[in-house]
Amino acid sequence: MEIYQTRGTCARAIQFEVDAEGVVTKVKFIGGCAGNTQGVARLAEGKKAEDVVALLSGIQCRGGTSCPDQLAKALQKYLEKQ
Repeated sequence: MEIYQTRGTCARAIQFEVDAEGVVTKVKFIGGCAGNTQGVARLAEGKKAEDVVALLSGIQCRGGTSCPDQLAKALQKYLEKQ
């Protein structure tokens, strides 16, 4: 399980897993608005990480970022390490 420390959002961190084929298999936000973060997590699971990045990058809530944008940043960082 990967852990990404968020910046600029109510959620403090994101835990996630990506399988060998690049599919997001699990997402859990630590903190944040429970309904919104659970919804984003469910929508991301089962999709290719690169597709989630494309869909969620740049979504803003406050401070120039959002929980979905932070998930995109977490996955992008993960993909760059692979």
